[in-house]
Amino acid sequence: MTHPAAPVAVDPAATAAPPHPNQFALLRQRRFAPFFWTQFAGAANDNLFKFAFTVMVTYQLQVAWLPPALAGLVIGALFILPFLLLSATAGQITDKLEKTRIIRFVKNLEIAIMAVAAAGFVAESAAVLLACVFLMGLHSTLFGPVKFAYLPQALSERELTGGNGMVEMGTFVAILLGNVAGGLLVALPQVGHASVAAACVLLALAGRAVAQAIPPAPATDPGLRINWNPVSETWRNLRLAHGNIVVFRSLLGISWMWFFGAVFLSQFPSFAKDVLHGDEQVASLLLVVFSVGIGTGSLLCEVLSRRHVEIGLVPLGAIGMSVFAVDLYFASRALPEVPTMGLATFLAQPAHWRVMADLALLSLSAGLYSVPMYALIQLRSQATHRARIIAANNILNALFMIASAVLAGALLSAGFSVPQVFLFTAIANALVAGYIFLLVPEYLLRFVAWMLSRCVYRFRVRGEAHIPTEGAAILACNHVSFVDAVLLMAASPRPIYFLMDHRIFRVPVLGWLFRLARAIPIAPQKDDPATYDAAFERAAQVLREGDLLAIFPEGGITRDGQLQPFKGGIVKILERARADGLQVPVVPMALTHLWGSFFSRIEEGGAMVRPFRRGLFNRVGLNVGAPLPAHLPVQPEALRERVAALLALG
Repeated sequence: MTHPAAPVAVDPAATAAPPHPNQFALLRQRRFAPFFWTQFAGAANDNLFKFAFTVMVTYQLQVAWLPPALAGLVIGALFILPFLLLSATAGQITDKLEKTRIIRFVKNLEIAIMAVAAAGFVAESAAVLLACVFLMGLHSTLFGPVKFAYLPQALSERELTGGNGMVEMGTFVAILLGNVAGGLLVALPQVGHASVAAACVLLALAGRAVAQAIPPAPATDPGLRINWNPVSETWRNLRLAHGNIVVFRSLLGISWMWFFGAVFLSQFPSFAKDVLHGDEQVASLLLVVFSVGIGTGSLLCEVLSRRHVEIGLVPLGAIGMSVFAVDLYFASRALPEVPTMGLATFLAQPAHWRVMADLALLSLSAGLYSVPMYALIQLRSQATHRARIIAANNILNALFMIASAVLAGALLSAGFSVPQVFLFTAIANALVAGYIFLLVPEYLLRFVAWMLSRCVYRFRVRGEAHIPTEGAAILACNHVSFVDAVLLMAASPRPIYFLMDHRIFRVPVLGWLFRLARAIPIAPQKDDPATYDAAFERAAQVLREGDLLAIFPEGGITRDGQLQPFKGGIVKILERARADGLQVPVVPMALTHLWGSFFSRIEEGGAMVRPFRRGLFNRVGLNVGAPLPAHLPVQPEALRERVAALLALG
């Protein structure tokens, strides 16, 4: 397992918030709803403004120095330029100042920019509107770090995935609605430009009004001295992010998702026209399907993760992105040449429904991929420089999106068709995702744990609130099967280091998995003194670093289904921790209903010999008890009684 960053400081108000049924209930709470609608209005306004301007210079104005073919590229480049230049500065400001104050300042700035843009639309001045594109990029650059740094201060760990899913869904819905509204308003005869001007100003005013209700979010590093040199600070932010390797590689993973998505979004017009033989309405449908898919995948994250930050969904999303992108290539490469179709004719063709399904499932997978990564970065980044980490993410996102435009352009210039570009991107996604998961095996391990606990067993956890969300602790559990460690991984929101019998590492596949998880092998002292001593030294190091250590005090997997006597190793570990000045709580746990399953031993034979011994989707459980006080001595027999009592709960 990879070592996490320092514990995140969560606002006590968020931690103490009453439980709610699902992520939509956050929209009724002041700590989330005003923030959600503020970012929704901002995203909608960005895209309404940009798309209306793009349509205007493409179809309605004759601007000699801005040809229609280059308009979209120039507008996109100007909007993204501030992210490269000023994200580092924005991250510092967000860490130094109270976040609600920054949000309101940014919304005030948006009103001023949109007032100038309104004048530009009325006067039909492309130069003024291009300047406003850059300023709106600056507005988004300032808001970006606040957007993701605010959430971990307002939400608890169990709400973070759902909150990020809502924000991601809201952002893509806002992008969709902004584009649609911008295209419709600017096309209105005679009053189109004035309508866009009014809509931009009204959306900015609405966003500022809602922002007034956002509760305070204190500064996380008020003593920070701001470095105004964007070049040196950008490099410093990237090095700061690299200090936590899991977070940094997650930043790269998110940036890759933006690379992947930008390839598809940028090619929708050409794909609709040249491959699907559809008109502008078909191109708009592609955008609608993509946005709805992203939003749906984002919302599914909370359900599939059982309201934890479940990074096991990331490999699932990556697999879906590649599989459905490959199928999109096969679904679209053999479509016959036909006259340009309207929306109704397009939808009447059965072959096109496969294309739409691939696009929807591809974007849904992208939602599953990105939301847990965002939540992980927020959870694992140190609070004092979380906004600067997010600023580094924005810089990387911008670079990857620029790279995607360059690569897609190069492939098309080399004679690749649009479906072939999609296929190339799908294969590249599989290679990049595989590389990331090997570099950060926690993603792969969590994926295996997620699959086992949901697709092989029906896994239920009771008392999960007793698993510490920060600080060192020892998890003491009964040992029933060869996958006990994997199920404990699935139950914990944090990485766990396991102290395990050295013989289990000889089991095919599982042994490789446990080595990947950096489990600690232990052997009896009389058999292998070196391994025995090294195991206790490594266990002490895990606790010193503030991580979770799981042990199976029985010393081996039960052979009769009964709880075996506990050995004294846990006492030695606790004595070593106290010698290091640590007070470490012990959390008793009991795995239930695993005896007799495929991965457990049975009296008449060994484990893993009858695949469907009890069928699929067996009900298994984990009962977690209250931690034993850290200051009191722990006796193996007393701990065994605690675990036995948890077992009796069934």
